[in-house]
Amino acid sequence: MSSITTPKPNGPHFSVGVALDGAGWHPAAWRETTARPGDLFSAGYWQRLVDIAEAAGVDYVTIEDALRLQSAPALGRDDNHDDHDNSGERRDSDINPAIVEGRLDALLTASWIAPRTRTIGLIPTVTTTHTEPFHVATALQTLDHVSNGRAGWQLRFSADQASADAFGRGPAPQIDAARVLAGEPDAELDALIDDASDVAEVARKLWDSWEDDAIIRDVATGRFLDRDRVHHINFTGDNFSVVGPSIVPRSPQGQIVVTLLAHAAPIYALAARAADVVFITPENDALQAGASRGKSVAAIIAEVRAAEAAEDRAALGLQPLRIVADLVVALDTALDAATATSFASDARIAAGSATEIADLIAAWHAAGIDGVRLRPAVLPTDLELIARDLLPILRERGLAAPELATTEPAATELATTAPTAPEHRVTLRERFGLAPADNRYRAERAPQEDAA
Repeated sequence: MSSITTPKPNGPHFSVGVALDGAGWHPAAWRETTARPGDLFSAGYWQRLVDIAEAAGVDYVTIEDALRLQSAPALGRDDNHDDHDNSGERRDSDINPAIVEGRLDALLTASWIAPRTRTIGLIPTVTTTHTEPFHVATALQTLDHVSNGRAGWQLRFSADQASADAFGRGPAPQIDAARVLAGEPDAELDALIDDASDVAEVARKLWDSWEDDAIIRDVATGRFLDRDRVHHINFTGDNFSVVGPSIVPRSPQGQIVVTLLAHAAPIYALAARAADVVFITPENDALQAGASRGKSVAAIIAEVRAAEAAEDRAALGLQPLRIVADLVVALDTALDAATATSFASDARIAAGSATEIADLIAAWHAAGIDGVRLRPAVLPTDLELIARDLLPILRERGLAAPELATTEPAATELATTAPTAPEHRVTLRERFGLAPADNRYRAERAPQEDAA
Protein backbone atom coordinates (compact mmCIF):
# COMPACT_ATOMS: atom_id res chain seq x y z
CA MET A 1 0.00 0.00 0.00
CA SER A 2 1.40 3.37 -0.94
CA SER A 3 0.76 7.00 -1.68
CA ILE A 4 2.20 8.70 -4.71
CA THR A 5 1.62 12.12 -3.23
CA THR A 6 2.72 12.89 0.29
CA PRO A 7 1.89 16.29 1.81
CA LYS A 8 4.87 18.63 1.73
CA PRO A 9 5.53 21.17 4.48
CA ASN A 10 6.29 24.02 2.06
CA GLY A 11 3.00 24.06 0.16
CA PRO A 12 0.57 21.91 -1.78
CA HIS A 13 1.90 19.04 -3.82
CA PHE A 14 0.73 17.95 -7.25
CA SER A 15 -2.28 15.73 -6.65
CA VAL A 16 -3.26 12.80 -8.85
CA GLY A 17 -6.84 11.53 -8.82
CA VAL A 18 -9.01 9.19 -10.86
CA ALA A 19 -12.60 9.79 -11.95
CA LEU A 20 -14.72 6.64 -12.02
CA ASP A 21 -17.86 6.36 -14.13
CA GLY A 22 -19.60 3.14 -15.10
CA ALA A 23 -17.57 1.04 -17.53
CA GLY A 24 -15.34 4.01 -18.37
CA TRP A 25 -15.61 7.41 -20.02
CA HIS A 26 -15.87 6.01 -23.55
CA PRO A 27 -19.61 5.50 -24.18
CA ALA A 28 -18.98 2.08 -25.73
CA ALA A 29 -16.51 0.92 -23.07
CA TRP A 30 -18.94 -1.70 -21.78
CA ARG A 31 -18.52 -3.60 -25.06
CA GLU A 32 -14.76 -4.04 -24.65
CA THR A 33 -13.64 -7.64 -24.13
CA THR A 34 -11.93 -6.65 -20.89
CA ALA A 35 -14.97 -4.83 -19.51
CA ARG A 36 -17.26 -6.28 -16.86
CA PRO A 37 -20.73 -5.04 -17.81
CA GLY A 38 -22.40 -7.76 -15.79
CA ASP A 39 -20.79 -6.42 -12.62
CA LEU A 40 -21.43 -2.67 -13.01
CA PHE A 41 -24.11 -2.63 -10.34
CA SER A 42 -22.29 -4.80 -7.83
CA ALA A 43 -20.36 -3.67 -4.78
CA GLY A 44 -17.45 -5.88 -5.75
CA TYR A 45 -16.93 -4.06 -9.05
CA TRP A 46 -16.50 -0.69 -7.40
CA GLN A 47 -14.41 -2.14 -4.61
CA ARG A 48 -12.00 -3.63 -7.15
CA LEU A 49 -11.61 -0.33 -9.01
CA VAL A 50 -10.88 1.59 -5.82
CA ASP A 51 -8.50 -1.15 -4.66
CA ILE A 52 -6.51 -0.81 -7.90
CA ALA A 53 -6.30 2.95 -7.49
CA GLU A 54 -5.37 2.74 -3.80
CA ALA A 55 -2.68 0.12 -4.36
CA ALA A 56 -1.15 2.39 -7.02
CA GLY A 57 -1.07 5.29 -4.57
CA VAL A 58 -3.70 7.47 -6.24
CA ASP A 59 -4.66 10.37 -3.98
CA TYR A 60 -8.41 10.09 -4.46
CA VAL A 61 -11.19 8.79 -6.64
CA THR A 62 -14.32 10.65 -7.63
CA ILE A 63 -17.52 8.72 -8.30
CA GLU A 64 -19.93 10.13 -10.85
CA ASP A 65 -23.64 10.50 -10.14
CA ALA A 66 -26.68 12.43 -11.34
CA LEU A 67 -30.44 12.52 -10.84
CA ARG A 68 -31.06 11.55 -14.47
CA LEU A 69 -30.15 8.69 -16.77
CA GLN A 70 -26.99 9.17 -18.79
CA SER A 71 -28.77 9.78 -22.10
CA ALA A 72 -30.99 12.59 -20.78
CA PRO A 73 -29.95 16.14 -21.76
CA ALA A 74 -27.93 17.89 -19.05
CA LEU A 75 -29.54 21.29 -19.63
CA GLY A 76 -33.33 21.53 -19.91
CA ARG A 77 -35.02 19.61 -22.70
CA ASP A 78 -33.42 18.58 -25.95
CA ASP A 79 -35.10 20.75 -28.59
CA ASN A 80 -34.18 18.21 -31.26
CA HIS A 81 -35.84 15.33 -29.47
CA ASP A 82 -39.47 15.27 -28.34
CA ASP A 83 -39.40 12.97 -25.33
CA HIS A 84 -42.99 13.64 -24.23
CA ASP A 85 -46.18 12.27 -25.73
CA ASN A 86 -49.35 14.27 -26.34
CA SER A 87 -50.39 13.93 -22.69
CA GLY A 88 -47.17 15.59 -21.53
CA GLU A 89 -45.80 12.34 -20.09
CA ARG A 90 -42.26 11.24 -20.86
CA ARG A 91 -41.74 8.39 -23.30
CA ASP A 92 -39.31 5.50 -23.00
CA SER A 93 -37.91 6.15 -26.49
CA ASP A 94 -35.48 8.79 -25.18
CA ILE A 95 -33.47 6.11 -23.34
CA ASN A 96 -30.36 5.15 -25.32
CA PRO A 97 -29.98 1.34 -25.52
CA ALA A 98 -26.40 1.57 -26.83
CA ILE A 99 -24.78 3.07 -23.72
CA VAL A 100 -24.67 2.23 -20.04
CA GLU A 101 -27.82 3.62 -18.43
CA GLY A 102 -28.25 3.69 -14.67
CA ARG A 103 -25.77 3.85 -11.81
CA LEU A 104 -25.44 3.13 -8.12
CA ASP A 105 -25.77 6.01 -5.67
CA ALA A 106 -22.27 7.51 -5.42
CA LEU A 107 -22.44 8.58 -1.77
CA LEU A 108 -23.78 5.22 -0.61
CA THR A 109 -21.14 3.42 -2.67
CA ALA A 110 -18.37 5.54 -1.16
CA SER A 111 -19.71 4.91 2.34
CA TRP A 112 -19.64 1.15 1.71
CA ILE A 113 -16.09 1.28 0.35
CA ALA A 114 -14.69 3.65 2.99
CA PRO A 115 -14.13 1.16 5.86
CA ARG A 116 -12.69 -1.34 3.38
CA THR A 117 -9.90 1.02 2.28
CA ARG A 118 -7.00 2.64 4.11
CA THR A 119 -5.52 5.69 2.42
CA ILE A 120 -7.38 6.83 -0.68
CA GLY A 121 -9.68 9.84 -0.68
CA LEU A 122 -13.32 9.23 -1.65
CA ILE A 123 -15.23 12.00 -3.43
CA PRO A 124 -18.81 11.12 -4.42
CA THR A 125 -20.87 13.40 -6.62
CA VAL A 126 -23.88 14.71 -4.69
CA THR A 127 -26.43 17.01 -6.28
CA THR A 128 -27.74 20.11 -4.50
CA THR A 129 -30.89 20.59 -6.60
CA HIS A 130 -34.07 18.80 -5.40
CA THR A 131 -32.21 17.32 -2.40
CA GLU A 132 -32.34 18.46 1.24
CA PRO A 133 -29.25 20.44 2.31
CA PHE A 134 -29.36 19.03 5.85
CA HIS A 135 -29.38 15.44 4.60
CA VAL A 136 -26.55 16.14 2.13
CA ALA A 137 -24.39 17.70 4.85
CA THR A 138 -24.91 14.98 7.45
CA ALA A 139 -24.44 12.12 4.97
CA LEU A 140 -21.09 13.60 3.91
CA GLN A 141 -20.09 14.01 7.56
CA THR A 142 -20.90 10.36 8.08
CA LEU A 143 -18.65 9.43 5.16
CA ASP A 144 -15.84 11.46 6.72
CA HIS A 145 -16.27 9.58 10.01
CA VAL A 146 -16.31 6.09 8.50
CA SER A 147 -13.33 6.89 6.25
CA ASN A 148 -11.26 8.46 9.06
CA GLY A 149 -11.00 11.82 7.32
CA ARG A 150 -10.83 10.86 3.63
CA ALA A 151 -14.17 12.28 2.45
CA GLY A 152 -14.79 14.86 -0.23
CA TRP A 153 -17.81 16.18 -2.09
CA GLN A 154 -18.13 16.84 -5.80
CA LEU A 155 -20.90 19.43 -5.72
CA ARG A 156 -23.25 19.39 -8.68
CA PHE A 157 -26.58 21.02 -9.44
CA SER A 158 -29.28 19.71 -11.78
CA ALA A 159 -30.53 21.93 -14.61
CA ASP A 160 -32.36 19.27 -16.59
CA GLN A 161 -35.98 18.34 -17.13
CA ALA A 162 -35.49 14.65 -16.32
CA SER A 163 -34.25 15.40 -12.80
CA ALA A 164 -37.13 17.77 -12.16
CA ASP A 165 -39.58 15.14 -13.44
CA ALA A 166 -38.02 12.51 -11.17
CA PHE A 167 -38.83 14.55 -8.05
CA GLY A 168 -41.97 16.35 -9.22
CA ARG A 169 -41.55 19.30 -6.87
CA GLY A 170 -41.44 21.95 -9.58
CA PRO A 171 -40.55 22.62 -13.19
CA ALA A 172 -37.02 22.55 -14.50
CA PRO A 173 -35.38 25.93 -15.01
CA GLN A 174 -35.78 27.33 -18.51
CA ILE A 175 -32.09 27.64 -19.28
CA ASP A 176 -30.96 28.63 -22.76
CA ALA A 177 -28.40 25.88 -23.37
CA ALA A 178 -26.91 27.60 -26.43
CA ARG A 179 -26.22 30.78 -24.46
CA VAL A 180 -24.71 28.85 -21.57
CA LEU A 181 -22.45 26.80 -23.84
CA ALA A 182 -21.36 30.05 -25.48
CA GLY A 183 -20.42 31.49 -22.10
CA GLU A 184 -23.23 34.05 -22.03
CA PRO A 185 -25.21 34.90 -18.87
CA ASP A 186 -28.53 33.22 -18.09
CA ALA A 187 -30.76 34.36 -15.23
CA GLU A 188 -32.17 30.92 -14.43
CA LEU A 189 -28.72 29.36 -14.39
CA ASP A 190 -27.63 32.12 -12.02
CA ALA A 191 -30.51 31.19 -9.71
CA LEU A 192 -29.39 27.54 -9.69
CA ILE A 193 -25.84 28.60 -8.92
CA ASP A 194 -26.99 30.82 -6.05
CA ASP A 195 -29.00 27.92 -4.64
CA ALA A 196 -25.97 25.62 -4.86
CA SER A 197 -23.89 28.26 -3.09
CA ASP A 198 -26.47 28.42 -0.29
CA VAL A 199 -26.40 24.63 0.08
CA ALA A 200 -22.60 24.68 0.34
CA GLU A 201 -22.78 27.45 2.95
CA VAL A 202 -25.31 25.52 5.01
CA ALA A 203 -23.20 22.36 4.79
CA ARG A 204 -20.08 24.18 5.98
CA LYS A 205 -21.95 25.78 8.90
CA LEU A 206 -23.46 22.42 9.90
CA TRP A 207 -20.00 20.81 9.75
CA ASP A 208 -18.85 23.47 12.24
CA SER A 209 -21.95 23.30 14.46
CA TRP A 210 -20.24 20.84 16.81
CA GLU A 211 -16.89 22.02 18.10
CA ASP A 212 -14.05 19.50 18.29
CA ASP A 213 -14.35 19.17 22.07
CA ALA A 214 -18.15 19.23 22.29
CA ILE A 215 -18.29 15.58 23.44
CA ILE A 216 -16.80 15.32 26.94
CA ARG A 217 -18.18 11.98 28.26
CA ASP A 218 -17.97 13.14 31.88
CA VAL A 219 -19.36 10.19 33.84
CA ALA A 220 -18.99 11.94 37.20
CA THR A 221 -21.28 14.82 36.23
CA GLY A 222 -23.47 12.79 33.87
CA ARG A 223 -22.70 15.06 30.92
CA PHE A 224 -22.06 13.41 27.57
CA LEU A 225 -21.49 16.72 25.83
CA ASP A 226 -20.93 20.39 26.53
CA ARG A 227 -24.01 22.07 25.12
CA ASP A 228 -22.19 25.41 24.89
CA ARG A 229 -20.07 23.84 22.15
CA VAL A 230 -23.02 22.74 19.99
CA HIS A 231 -24.49 25.55 17.90
CA HIS A 232 -27.58 26.39 15.89
CA ILE A 233 -26.66 27.83 12.50
CA ASN A 234 -29.92 29.76 11.89
CA PHE A 235 -29.52 30.03 8.12
CA THR A 236 -32.24 31.67 6.04
CA GLY A 237 -31.98 31.84 2.26
CA ASP A 238 -34.28 32.45 -0.68
CA ASN A 239 -35.34 28.80 -1.05
CA PHE A 240 -34.86 27.19 2.36
CA SER A 241 -33.90 27.76 5.96
CA VAL A 242 -31.95 25.51 8.31
CA VAL A 243 -31.74 26.00 12.06
CA GLY A 244 -29.35 23.17 12.91
CA PRO A 245 -27.30 21.95 14.62
CA SER A 246 -26.09 18.90 12.72
CA ILE A 247 -27.07 15.52 14.14
CA VAL A 248 -23.53 14.28 13.36
CA PRO A 249 -20.66 15.38 15.63
CA ARG A 250 -17.73 17.17 14.02
CA SER A 251 -15.92 14.82 11.66
CA PRO A 252 -12.17 14.16 11.44
CA GLN A 253 -11.50 16.81 8.79
CA GLY A 254 -13.90 19.33 10.28
CA GLN A 255 -14.47 20.84 6.86
CA ILE A 256 -14.86 18.19 4.15
CA VAL A 257 -13.13 18.98 0.84
CA VAL A 258 -15.64 20.54 -1.56
CA THR A 259 -14.90 20.15 -5.27
CA LEU A 260 -16.75 20.96 -8.46
CA LEU A 261 -16.31 20.69 -12.22
CA ALA A 262 -16.39 24.01 -14.08
CA HIS A 263 -16.37 25.02 -17.73
CA ALA A 264 -17.48 28.65 -17.58
CA ALA A 265 -17.08 31.91 -15.67
CA PRO A 266 -20.29 31.57 -13.59
CA ILE A 267 -19.12 28.21 -12.27
CA TYR A 268 -15.62 29.55 -11.62
CA ALA A 269 -17.33 32.19 -9.48
CA LEU A 270 -19.25 29.48 -7.61
CA ALA A 271 -15.99 27.61 -7.01
CA ALA A 272 -14.37 30.80 -5.74
CA ARG A 273 -17.01 31.30 -3.05
CA ALA A 274 -17.87 27.71 -2.15
CA ALA A 275 -15.19 25.15 -3.14
CA ASP A 276 -11.71 24.04 -2.14
CA VAL A 277 -10.89 22.39 -5.48
CA VAL A 278 -12.08 23.15 -9.01
CA PHE A 279 -11.75 20.70 -11.91
CA ILE A 280 -11.12 22.40 -15.27
CA THR A 281 -11.10 21.12 -18.86
CA PRO A 282 -8.34 22.84 -20.89
CA GLU A 283 -7.12 22.33 -24.47
CA ASN A 284 -10.28 20.74 -25.78
CA ASP A 285 -11.93 21.76 -29.05
CA ALA A 286 -15.04 19.61 -28.57
CA LEU A 287 -18.44 21.30 -28.27
CA GLN A 288 -18.91 19.47 -24.96
CA ALA A 289 -16.25 21.71 -23.40
CA GLY A 290 -18.72 24.58 -23.51
CA ALA A 291 -17.23 27.97 -22.68
CA SER A 292 -13.84 26.30 -22.08
CA ARG A 293 -13.68 25.17 -25.69
CA GLY A 294 -10.30 25.78 -27.27
CA LYS A 295 -8.84 27.57 -24.23
CA SER A 296 -5.33 26.90 -22.98
CA VAL A 297 -4.44 25.87 -19.45
CA ALA A 298 -3.01 29.32 -18.75
CA ALA A 299 -6.15 31.07 -20.01
CA ILE A 300 -8.49 29.03 -17.83
CA ILE A 301 -6.24 29.38 -14.79
CA ALA A 302 -6.30 33.16 -15.30
CA GLU A 303 -10.12 33.13 -15.39
CA VAL A 304 -10.32 31.02 -12.24
CA ARG A 305 -7.84 33.21 -10.37
CA ALA A 306 -9.75 36.33 -11.42
CA ALA A 307 -12.95 34.85 -10.00
CA GLU A 308 -11.06 33.91 -6.84
CA ALA A 309 -9.67 37.44 -6.46
CA ALA A 310 -13.22 38.82 -6.50
CA GLU A 311 -14.07 36.87 -3.33
CA ASP A 312 -12.72 37.34 0.18
CA ARG A 313 -12.03 33.64 0.68
CA ALA A 314 -10.24 34.21 3.97
CA ALA A 315 -13.40 35.80 5.40
CA LEU A 316 -15.31 32.72 4.22
CA GLY A 317 -12.84 30.43 6.01
CA LEU A 318 -11.45 29.17 2.70
CA GLN A 319 -7.85 28.69 1.63
CA PRO A 320 -6.49 29.35 -1.89
CA LEU A 321 -8.42 27.42 -4.51
CA ARG A 322 -6.72 24.32 -5.90
CA ILE A 323 -7.00 24.02 -9.69
CA VAL A 324 -6.98 20.48 -11.08
CA ALA A 325 -7.14 19.62 -14.80
CA ASP A 326 -9.27 16.76 -16.13
CA LEU A 327 -7.92 14.41 -18.79
CA VAL A 328 -9.62 11.41 -20.45
CA VAL A 329 -6.96 8.72 -20.76
CA ALA A 330 -6.75 5.86 -23.28
CA LEU A 331 -3.34 4.30 -22.65
CA ASP A 332 -1.90 2.24 -25.52
CA THR A 333 -5.43 1.03 -26.13
CA ALA A 334 -6.26 -0.77 -29.35
CA LEU A 335 -10.01 -0.70 -29.00
CA ASP A 336 -11.98 -3.68 -30.19
CA ALA A 337 -13.83 -3.26 -33.47
CA ALA A 338 -17.07 -3.02 -31.53
CA THR A 339 -15.89 0.01 -29.57
CA ALA A 340 -13.43 1.64 -31.97
CA THR A 341 -15.73 4.58 -32.55
CA SER A 342 -14.82 8.20 -32.16
CA PHE A 343 -16.26 10.08 -29.23
CA ALA A 344 -16.05 13.54 -27.76
CA SER A 345 -15.89 14.62 -24.14
CA ASP A 346 -16.00 17.82 -22.13
CA ALA A 347 -12.36 17.05 -21.19
CA ARG A 348 -9.42 16.56 -23.53
CA ILE A 349 -8.89 12.98 -24.69
CA ALA A 350 -5.29 11.73 -24.56
CA ALA A 351 -4.68 8.48 -26.42
CA GLY A 352 -1.11 7.24 -26.51
CA SER A 353 1.76 5.88 -24.50
CA ALA A 354 2.32 6.53 -20.81
CA THR A 355 5.33 8.67 -21.71
CA GLU A 356 3.31 10.85 -24.08
CA ILE A 357 0.57 11.38 -21.52
CA ALA A 358 3.15 12.12 -18.81
CA ASP A 359 4.65 14.77 -21.14
CA LEU A 360 1.24 16.45 -21.42
CA ILE A 361 0.69 16.37 -17.65
CA ALA A 362 4.17 17.83 -17.11
CA ALA A 363 3.38 20.68 -19.50
CA TRP A 364 0.13 21.42 -17.68
CA HIS A 365 1.97 21.34 -14.35
CA ALA A 366 4.46 23.88 -15.69
CA ALA A 367 1.52 26.08 -16.74
CA GLY A 368 0.33 26.24 -13.14
CA ILE A 369 -2.19 23.51 -12.36
CA ASP A 370 -2.15 21.97 -8.88
CA GLY A 371 -3.07 18.45 -9.94
CA VAL A 372 -4.63 16.21 -12.55
CA ARG A 373 -7.73 14.04 -12.49
CA LEU A 374 -7.52 11.12 -14.89
CA ARG A 375 -10.66 9.72 -16.49
CA PRO A 376 -10.01 6.15 -17.70
CA ALA A 377 -11.61 5.60 -21.10
CA VAL A 378 -12.19 1.90 -20.43
CA LEU A 379 -12.51 0.24 -17.04
CA PRO A 380 -10.71 -1.60 -15.62
CA THR A 381 -8.13 -1.68 -18.47
CA ASP A 382 -7.06 1.97 -18.53
CA LEU A 383 -7.07 2.19 -14.74
CA GLU A 384 -4.71 -0.81 -14.58
CA LEU A 385 -2.43 0.82 -17.17
CA ILE A 386 -2.46 4.12 -15.25
CA ALA A 387 -1.37 2.21 -12.16
CA ARG A 388 1.26 0.08 -13.91
CA ASP A 389 2.74 2.46 -16.48
CA LEU A 390 1.80 6.11 -16.00
CA LEU A 391 2.17 6.66 -12.28
CA PRO A 392 5.76 5.34 -12.10
CA ILE A 393 6.76 7.82 -14.82
CA LEU A 394 5.10 10.67 -12.93
CA ARG A 395 7.09 9.68 -9.85
CA GLU A 396 10.33 9.63 -11.80
CA ARG A 397 9.65 13.16 -13.06
CA GLY A 398 8.91 14.54 -9.63
CA LEU A 399 5.22 15.04 -10.40
CA ALA A 400 4.40 12.63 -7.61
CA ALA A 401 6.23 11.79 -4.41
CA PRO A 402 8.01 8.43 -4.00
CA GLU A 403 6.00 5.49 -2.82
CA LEU A 404 5.82 5.12 0.93
CA ALA A 405 4.96 1.83 2.61
CA THR A 406 2.23 1.82 5.23
CA THR A 407 1.04 -0.81 7.66
CA GLU A 408 -2.07 1.06 8.71
CA PRO A 409 -5.05 -1.33 9.01
CA ALA A 410 -8.28 -0.77 7.17
CA ALA A 411 -11.16 0.55 9.25
CA THR A 412 -12.84 -2.86 9.23
CA GLU A 413 -9.76 -4.35 10.87
CA LEU A 414 -9.56 -1.85 13.69
CA ALA A 415 -12.08 -3.58 15.94
CA THR A 416 -10.01 -6.79 16.05
CA THR A 417 -6.58 -5.17 16.09
CA ALA A 418 -4.79 -4.85 19.43
CA PRO A 419 -4.55 -1.23 20.59
CA THR A 420 -1.38 0.48 19.42
CA ALA A 421 -0.18 4.04 19.14
CA PRO A 422 -2.22 5.34 16.18
CA GLU A 423 -0.31 6.40 13.08
CA HIS A 424 -1.16 9.76 11.57
CA ARG A 425 -3.74 9.18 8.86
CA VAL A 426 -3.35 11.50 5.90
CA THR A 427 -6.62 13.29 5.32
CA LEU A 428 -8.00 14.30 1.96
CA ARG A 429 -7.42 17.93 2.93
CA GLU A 430 -3.73 17.17 3.32
CA ARG A 431 -3.60 15.44 -0.05
CA PHE A 432 -4.76 18.70 -1.63
CA GLY A 433 -2.34 20.72 0.51
CA LEU A 434 -5.13 22.24 2.61
CA ALA A 435 -4.34 23.14 6.21
CA PRO A 436 -6.55 21.87 9.08
CA ALA A 437 -9.87 23.66 9.14
CA ASP A 438 -10.72 26.12 11.91
CA ASN A 439 -14.15 26.00 13.52
CA ARG A 440 -16.00 29.29 13.02
CA TYR A 441 -17.92 28.98 16.28
CA ARG A 442 -14.80 28.19 18.26
CA ALA A 443 -13.15 31.25 16.73
CA GLU A 444 -16.13 33.40 17.81
CA ARG A 445 -16.17 31.99 21.33
CA ALA A 446 -12.42 32.06 22.06
CA PRO A 447 -12.08 35.86 22.54
CA GLN A 448 -14.99 35.84 24.97
CA GLU A 449 -13.37 33.08 27.04
CA ASP A 450 -10.02 34.90 26.99
CA ALA A 451 -11.71 38.08 28.23
CA ALA A 452 -13.41 36.18 31.04
